[in-house]
Amino acid sequence: MQTNEVIRVENLSRSYKTEAGVFIALKSASLTVCKGEFIAIMGPSGSGKSTFMNLLGCLDTPTSGNYFLSGKNVANMPKDELAIFRNQTLGFVFQGFNLLPKMSLLDNVALPLIYAGIDKKMRQERAMKLLKKVGLEKHWHHLPSQISGGQQQRVAIARALAVQPKLILADEPTGNLDSHTSVEIMQLFQELNDTQNITIVLVTHEPDIATYAKRQVRFFDGQIVGDVVSQQVKAIAK
Repeated sequence: MQTNEVIRVENLSRSYKTEAGVFIALKSASLTVCKGEFIAIMGPSGSGKSTFMNLLGCLDTPTSGNYFLSGKNVANMPKDELAIFRNQTLGFVFQGFNLLPKMSLLDNVALPLIYAGIDKKMRQERAMKLLKKVGLEKHWHHLPSQISGGQQQRVAIARALAVQPKLILADEPTGNLDSHTSVEIMQLFQELNDTQNITIVLVTHEPDIATYAKRQVRFFDGQIVGDVVSQQVKAIAK
């Protein structure tokens, strides 16, 4: 495996048993993602993109096929080992922010570092630096309910960066935001990708949001039906 490959999936499939029979959600998907790429995963509802994202995030296991994440085949990795490896390798950003409501912004960002075994002083220092990176260091003591949705998503991105992941997976990160705030969040993703070479894979059903990515992978009926490098990435005015 080449050292610049962050993700390599080979003939990845996922099926589920239902009362009506076997439902095939993903059919023999193969894809390689290299370090520093910014990819948008697109497709209509039921196309397989969410199933694929869950497999990439090690939140589900494939029925068949191989999935190499940072050089390790995680498709059949034991659950305990997989959980540790996932926490060390991946950062997640969700549509619903998933912040803990009774914890300060600082503590929300620092949370993944507890599981990483980092001491409190270092956790807080790193969390504050990340809040500064997303422009929210002055609000470190606030609760999530005391800031806007766009600010909450910035905190979620800061939290995803806490473990210094090799890859950020973002599932509809602008789905709960207005158009102006969505642009701000996409600007932040672009900056992280351009200035820090962070690999980002983002699921979206919005074609306009996908234009901010450098590559677009389209799903339909459980299969990858398109994979193109963007000829003109949408730039955001600074």
